[in-house]
Amino acid sequence: MSSRAEIYHCPYCGEEDLRPHSASAGEWECRSCLRAFTVTLLGLIRPNGSSGSVSASEDLA
Repeated sequence: MSSRAEIYHCPYCGEEDLRPHSASAGEWECRSCLRAFTVTLLGLIRPNGSSGSVSASEDLA
């Protein structure tokens, strides 16, 4: 699996005209609404719906 996942729609306008903003992973720009934004993973949620997230290090334990 690639460390650089692609998104398909702008979170602001919903258009699909997205391009990588820079060489850094997760930075995108929308050519329709002219916004630049980042996408990052905060963590994993528990499947039972309890509050709180699980960090990557906790998930491996």
